[in-house]
Amino acid sequence: MRTQLPFALLATALTCSPFGNPAHAAARDRVFVASYGSDSNPCTFGSPCKTFQQAVNVVAAGGEVTAIDSAGFGPINITKPVTITSPDGVEAGIVPNPGSPAISINTTGDVFLRGLTIEGNDSGTDGITLSSAATLGIIHCVIRHFTHDGIYLQPTDSMKLSILETVASNNGNDGIDLSPSGNSAGLFGVIDHTTASSNAVDGINVWGANSFPNSINPVNLLFITIINSVVSTNGANGVKAHSAQSTIPLFVMVRDTAASANGNDGFFFDAGDYGFATMALGHSVAVANINHGVENNSSSTFSTYNDNNVGFNIGGDTSGTLSVTSFH
Repeated sequence: MRTQLPFALLATALTCSPFGNPAHAAARDRVFVASYGSDSNPCTFGSPCKTFQQAVNVVAAGGEVTAIDSAGFGPINITKPVTITSPDGVEAGIVPNPGSPAISINTTGDVFLRGLTIEGNDSGTDGITLSSAATLGIIHCVIRHFTHDGIYLQPTDSMKLSILETVASNNGNDGIDLSPSGNSAGLFGVIDHTTASSNAVDGINVWGANSFPNSINPVNLLFITIINSVVSTNGANGVKAHSAQSTIPLFVMVRDTAASANGNDGFFFDAGDYGFATMALGHSVAVANINHGVENNSSSTFSTYNDNNVGFNIGGDTSGTLSVTSFH
């Protein structure tokens, strides 16, 4: 039985029907996939495609691909700005080919992914990989069982990122790995209401050591805010922020986030004596981690707002120099 389409989606779909010249002209701006579709179809609501890849191939740049019902729609290589979405009540599954990522992104435009279940089956390498985009939004997705990372972003230019209401779990390396690469890279992002759990290494890894900017300017920064999230039961750290001398300036702000039962630290800052790297922690919890709740393994500034709950960590609650910052 086909999943009943929400009224709003049905109304939009009917305006994109192949009947009449105006509607036909708009059809390429919004295309559809379905379990009963065929990639020889024009990807309209009445004649949907079978796979996300074919739908992405035919949709206009900046257009939208929508899943009509619950099914697996195959891996995707994205080279244009596009939105890929499934409405509430529809499970749009993506399973990669063995040894390959599920979604690869390389575009100069904006990409938004919403409501996708991305399953690696312990054979796909990464859930989402990216080398370039202007903006990436990952909203309400589940990404799990990949041999490397759930989300692995290596932008070579400046980009903006939002990861909202997403789960990255049970991956062979990190749940979320943010690693700008190249002389002109920059990454400005927020991770909100997201869970990174049971990954083999880190829940969230903010890695600034792969980018060597030619100059320091407002677009060549690695600036990440993590808020209202959970990073637990990972093999190493809940959140790790790493930088090195002469690499991209790094700032990681963590707020209202819980890190528990991780194999190393809840929150780990590793920046050596690099003066352009800072981490700050506020109103967060670090409990029952195997090593420390909070660790600054550097002479760079790790600020706390003196309102965190840190306790019951086996190796000690804190390690290294922590600077207490008060509201003024």
